[in-house]
Amino acid sequence: MSKIDQKHSNSKLPLRVGVTGGIGSGKTTVCRIFESLGVPIYYADDRAKAIMTENETVVKKVKELFGTQAYLANGTLNRPFIAGIVFHDKKMLESLNAIVHPAVFEEGERWNEEQTGAPYTIKEAALLFESGGYKKLDKVITVFAPQELRIERVMKRDGVSEEAVLARIKNQMADEEKIKLADFVIYNDGKHSLVQQIWQIHQEISSLADTKK
Repeated sequence: MSKIDQKHSNSKLPLRVGVTGGIGSGKTTVCRIFESLGVPIYYADDRAKAIMTENETVVKKVKELFGTQAYLANGTLNRPFIAGIVFHDKKMLESLNAIVHPAVFEEGERWNEEQTGAPYTIKEAALLFESGGYKKLDKVITVFAPQELRIERVMKRDGVSEEAVLARIKNQMADEEKIKLADFVIYNDGKHSLVQQIWQIHQEISSLADTKK
C-alpha cells in the first residue's frame, strides 16, 4: 500500500501537499496563485512567528534558550536579537527549530483536518526538507530561482545586506538537494510562466485526489 493509500484509505481528509524553496525563491507568490484556485494554504512560517508569542510553552522554552532578551517588554518577539544569533550559529538555529517545528506541525495537523471540502491543501514552509516535515506529506513542490535573483529580491524586500542574505542561504539546504527530493519543481526565474506551471500541477494533484476518494 502506498504512502497516500495508507493515509487516506479510511479518511476523507484532503491530500497534503508541501511548498518549499530557498529564501527569496518566491514561495509566497506561488502559494497566492494556488490560493486563487481555491486551494487552502497553511503558511507555516507565518504561523511559527505567531506561535512564538502565543504559545506559552514555546515562549518559555525560547526564553530558556536565548534569555529574556528574546522578547521585548510588550511581549513581542525580539526578531533582530534572535536573527543575529541563529543566522550565524547553526546549533542555536537547530535548537530553536526543535522548539517551534513540533508546535507548528501539531497546529497544521488540526488545521488540515478542518479542510474536509478540499481535494488537497498546501503547507508552505521554508525548511520543509530540513525539518523532515516533508515525510508526512503526500507530495512536495519546490520553488527554484537562481541565487543572484534570490539575493536581489531579499535585499529589496527586507532592506538587508547581501552578506545577511548569504548567511540565511547558508543555513538552508542546497537547491539541488531540494529538487531531488521534490515531486514537482516550479521555476520562478522570470523565464517560465508561473501560472502555467501551477495550473498543470494543480490539475495533476486534483486528479490524484479524485482517484483516492
